[in-house]
Amino acid sequence: MAIKKVVIFGATGNTGLATVQSALNKGYEVTAFVRDPQKLPANIKPTHTVVGDATNRSDVDRALQGQEGVIVVLGTRNDLSATTALSDGTRNIVESMTAHNIQRIACCLSSFIFWERTKIPERILPVHTEHERMLEILKGSDRQWIAVCPPHIEDNPARGGYTLKLDGAVGRSITKYDLGDILVDSLTSDDKVGHLVGMGYA
Repeated sequence: MAIKKVVIFGATGNTGLATVQSALNKGYEVTAFVRDPQKLPANIKPTHTVVGDATNRSDVDRALQGQEGVIVVLGTRNDLSATTALSDGTRNIVESMTAHNIQRIACCLSSFIFWERTKIPERILPVHTEHERMLEILKGSDRQWIAVCPPHIEDNPARGGYTLKLDGAVGRSITKYDLGDILVDSLTSDDKVGHLVGMGYA
């Protein structure tokens, strides 16, 4: 699928910023959806910036006007407490995509989605449960979705040489810059539609 215009939700998180830069490097017209524009560093210059909250449907509608693809990197940073903000935002995004006839969405979840629930650390369960809700929203939609499921995200330079696997975990970590590249590349990878994408280094 040919996509030139992409909106990135969660654009000012660690992975979000790396994803914005990756999309710009790859020649996309990038709209960064942010709650606080002050969190956009001076050296990262998206084509457009939309200020809003993903849990507000009208904000999401504004951001999706004229777009051709969507990347979701909504997160809670270091807050592991229970929330529905991520799934509420994902629901708004998917419903707005239908209204604007946008087909393709790549959504960042976590490789814990591949684990048996009984083996997931208890402190992770509230956020994991939210990721499960996000995945159910994607699966229940009629959009062309890809769920990108990274393991531990390193705050290190890109390493490259990573392995991708459909519907299964691969390794223990990925750098945020490699993850940004994977998210952007997944958006136009027809073979990944309807799949979870695991990743890691050989």
